[in-house]
Amino acid sequence: MKDLQVSATYHSGKEDEKTGSINVKAPETAEEAISMFGGEAVLTNALANWVVKLQGNVRSGLGKGESTEVMQTRLGGSKMGIAAAKAAMDPKAAWLASYQAADPKTRKAMKAELLKQAEAIG
Repeated sequence: MKDLQVSATYHSGKEDEKTGSINVKAPETAEEAISMFGGEAVLTNALANWVVKLQGNVRSGLGKGESTEVMQTRLGGSKMGIAAAKAAMDPKAAWLASYQAADPKTRKAMKAELLKQAEAIG
C-alpha cells in the first residue's frame, strides 16, 4: 500500500480558482486493489476508465470525419490498458468501410478522387 495525493482545482467563473488536495491509501498492485475493494469494484472502475478512453478515441474519429465502420475497424480490437494503435488500421479496410457507409453522392466523389489519384501515380 502507498500514500496517494489527489489534487484538484475548482473554477467557478465568478471568483479566483480554489485548489485543494487530500491523501488516501492506495493499492500498489491489482491483487492488492481487489483485496482492499473487492473484485466487482475494481472491475467496475477499470471498465469505467476504459469506456472514457474509448469515448475519447471515438470523439477524435468523429472529429476527423470517420464513419462508425472505420472507427469499429480501428478500435474494435482495443485492449484495456493499451493505447489505441493509430498506425495499425488497414487503410484499404478503412476506405472500404467508409465507402460502404457513404451515401451515393459521397461514393461517387470518393471513386472520382481514387481514380484521379490512380491516374496521377500512373
